[in-house]
Amino acid sequence: MRRFIGRSTALAATLLATTSLAQAADVEVLHWWTSGGEAAALNVLKDDLADQGIGWVDMPVAGGGGEAAMTTLRARVTAGDAPTAVQMLGFDIQDWAAEGALANLDDVASAEGWDAVVPAALQRFSKYDGHWIAAPVNVHSTNWVWANKAVMDELGIAEPSSWDEFIAAMQKVKDSGRTALAHGGQAWQEATIFDGVVLSTGGVDFYRKAMVDLDPEALGSDTMKEVFDRMATLRGFVDDNFSGRDWNLASAMVINGDAAFQIMGDWAKGEFLNAGKVPGEDFLCFRVPGSAGMVSFNSDQFALFEVQDEEAKKAQAAMASAVMSPEFQSAFNVVKGSVPARTDVSDEAFDDCGKKGMADLAEAAESDTLVGSMGHGHANPAAVKNAMYDVVTAHFNGEFDSEAAVEELVNAVEAAM
Repeated sequence: MRRFIGRSTALAATLLATTSLAQAADVEVLHWWTSGGEAAALNVLKDDLADQGIGWVDMPVAGGGGEAAMTTLRARVTAGDAPTAVQMLGFDIQDWAAEGALANLDDVASAEGWDAVVPAALQRFSKYDGHWIAAPVNVHSTNWVWANKAVMDELGIAEPSSWDEFIAAMQKVKDSGRTALAHGGQAWQEATIFDGVVLSTGGVDFYRKAMVDLDPEALGSDTMKEVFDRMATLRGFVDDNFSGRDWNLASAMVINGDAAFQIMGDWAKGEFLNAGKVPGEDFLCFRVPGSAGMVSFNSDQFALFEVQDEEAKKAQAAMASAVMSPEFQSAFNVVKGSVPARTDVSDEAFDDCGKKGMADLAEAAESDTLVGSMGHGHANPAAVKNAMYDVVTAHFNGEFDSEAAVEELVNAVEAAM
């Protein structure tokens, strides 16, 4: 049994029943939710804990993909000063659990019935050796397109349902003098687009073979070359100043009508809502054309690091319980743009895009078309993900053509495994 098991087993029913939570220690939370929409969503959790008398020590590390936050975390842990709670994704959670660094949340999970309400695809990352070691906050999906409705209406563009229609729509936008595709030139953003393009080009079975199973034949196939060809086509619709742009600034281009489309995860919706925009009226949300019925997902989770102080343990237990409450899951995800990590949360409070996201998730889970996002660490471990990042972003920036990119991808994955 791993080292983390049993070291925090005093968390749960006893802690949940205690009346002394008002005296619990503060929680120091490391995260990368720094954009306007993300900060607004995070305030929901801060306020929830404040109502229980638990203070929040904020440790934001900017960087939408979380890489900078993980670098900061490693430095803190190496120095013997780990935060009490950390926002994490996918395989990063498993890596820290394997090091014996995370608290055991089984008591809280058992008392509140997490096993029955969290989808198995999420539990794959919330558990280690069968034990709960993280509390999932949400489910994001990455194969979304966000569109400025006024620009589309002005140019007579209908919502595209196929890849060819999508390209034709972007060409019409480009011909009008606007930016067709808002994008930030960062490796994780290119990988996010790649998720949707792989699904759109090859379907869910190909995605699994290439992105999850890392099958050399799929990685080196003609289908993968077509994926890179499509990425090159998209590059032609991006403005010249994209390099290094943060994702939320790309979203702002669509919000302000300077660009028509953005391919980005559903956290982008939080930026539209924070700007006072209404789905269906001001902006549209739809799957990357060709990937309807398929969902590439990632899930933000809070992993709680092992602590010895009893008051800190109480605060951690309260935080885990707050994160998983149906009320918080609804309130947070309404603001964040994502959908709840629990299957028993009503969609009543959600807008049109939120309802669509919840329905898509349920359909994908039922039809086995729900797959982990490569771009966000839910398809393969960090070493493989980063190797793919390097190839995808190098190709997007014109360092080699699609045929060479396929060969580079095969070699990079093989070297990283």
